[in-house]
Amino acid sequence: MRLSTKGRYAVMAMADLARNGQGEGAEGRAVSLAEIATRQEISLSYLEQLFARLRKSGLVRSVRGPGGGYRLAKTAGETVVSEIVLAVDEPIRATRCAAHSSPRGCMMAGERCITHNLWEDLGDEIHRYLASVSLEDVIMNRTGPRRPVAAAAGIGVAA
Repeated sequence: MRLSTKGRYAVMAMADLARNGQGEGAEGRAVSLAEIATRQEISLSYLEQLFARLRKSGLVRSVRGPGGGYRLAKTAGETVVSEIVLAVDEPIRATRCAAHSSPRGCMMAGERCITHNLWEDLGDEIHRYLASVSLEDVIMNRTGPRRPVAAAAGIGVAA
């Protein structure tokens, strides 16, 4: 499975906004897309397209006027990576089938391939992981592997 530039760039830009929008009052400062584009080496026009979707999804707020730009709509700790990826219409799946829950499969006869459930489960794991990582985790470099609570407590783990 490969995450396209749309999802990766949206997360990069939102992490930049979270890091550089801190300070200057309770809400922080507005960050311009030009600043983000320069720091992250992403095309400004591409960022404008992504931020239109992020704004529509309620993840960012725009600020007009001098010193305008964008602010996070929620705190960095409340904004999870899966929300960002889904906001820019990036499906989180690993199957080659067109629709996640389609009864039709990816094979010529409309059947699911023999490994469909494996890849569907992988897509679900990716979604769970991205839903467990906040922007705060990203900017604080706390994105290591997430272990299920039972495994972390040693329950059901052979010694």
